[in-house]
Amino acid sequence: MRVLGIETSCDESAVAVYDGERGLLAHLLHSQVALHAPYGGVVPELASRDHIRRLLPLVRQVLLDAGATGSIDGVAYTAGPGLVGALLVGATLAQSLALAWGVPCVGVHHLEGHLLAPWLEPRAPAFPVLALLVSGGHTLLVAVESVGRYRILGESIDDAAGEAFDKVAKLLGLPYPGGPALAALAEAGVPDRFRFPRPMLDRPGLDFSFSGLKTAVLYAAREAGADLDRQTRADLARGFEEAVVSVLTEKCRRALDQTGLRRLVVAGGVGANRRLRAALSEMGAHLNVDIHYPRPAFCTDNGAMIALAGHHRLCGDGGDATPVRARWPIDSLQPPARSFG
Repeated sequence: MRVLGIETSCDESAVAVYDGERGLLAHLLHSQVALHAPYGGVVPELASRDHIRRLLPLVRQVLLDAGATGSIDGVAYTAGPGLVGALLVGATLAQSLALAWGVPCVGVHHLEGHLLAPWLEPRAPAFPVLALLVSGGHTLLVAVESVGRYRILGESIDDAAGEAFDKVAKLLGLPYPGGPALAALAEAGVPDRFRFPRPMLDRPGLDFSFSGLKTAVLYAAREAGADLDRQTRADLARGFEEAVVSVLTEKCRRALDQTGLRRLVVAGGVGANRRLRAALSEMGAHLNVDIHYPRPAFCTDNGAMIALAGHHRLCGDGGDATPVRARWPIDSLQPPARSFG
C-alpha cells in the first residue's frame, strides 16, 4: 500500500509518501519559523492560513518526487492533538483527496506518529520497547507493546521539557524558536557554574516536572543582574540543559529497570538534542540497552511519520476519517484489527 501523509498539527506543513514495500519515497516540509518569529511564538490563526497557502503545492511536488501521481492507495492526516484550526486544514485536504481518488482515509494520532518515527530508519527496533517522547508540548515515558498498544508510565505534571527549553530561552533573550537556540548557546557554557535542581528525582515514580527548574533559572538570572553577559547566559543555559538531560536520563534508567525492557526509542524534537543523545547512549552502553533514534529531520513534526503510522492503520483497519481534536490521550488508542510486518 502506498500512503500520502499530511501533517499540520502546529507550525509545519509537511507531506510524505510511504510505500509498504519500498519504504519512504519522498517527503517535504515548510516551516513557519520566520512567520511566527516576530511574535515570539506560534500564532494559531496565522498558522492555519499559512497551511492553506502551502499545503496543496507541497502535495503536488511530493507526488512528483515520489513518482506516485495517480498511484496513491490511501491518505493519512494528523487528527490531533494540536491546534484545531491547523488540524482542520490538513484533515479537509486529506479527506477531499481521498474522496476524489476513491481511496480510504485515516486520521492519525500525532504522538503515535512520533513514537513510530524510528521505524523509518534502516535499523528499526523490534517490539516491545520503552519510548521516551520529548516534544514541545509533551514529555512521556511509554511502554510500547506493539502499534496501538501503549501504556503511559510517566508524564509531565506541568511544563513539558520542550516548553521549558522555550521559556528559559525567552528569559535569556534568545530568539524564537528557543529550544535549538538555547542548546547552541549551552555549548559555550562552563559546566557546573550553575547547578540547578533535578526535579522529581527525590521521589518514586516516573512523572516529570520542569516548571520549578525554569523558575530556578529565572531567579539565578535575576541574581546575576548587571553581570548577565553572554558568558553568564551561556553558563545558565548549560546548567539548565544539564539538569533536564540528567532528569530524562535517570527516569529512563528507572523505567528500564521497572519494565525489564532492553530497547529504548527516543522521539520528539528534544530527542535531537546532542547532550541528551550522548547521555542516553552512555547509559545504554552501561545497561546493555539498545537505543534507537529517528534522524534529526524526523524528530520534529514531519509528514513521513504520519504516512508510516497511517500505513499501519490503513492496512490494519481499512481507514477511519477521525474528527480532529485538540486533546487526545495516546493510551486511549486501540491496536489495528490486523497487524503486518
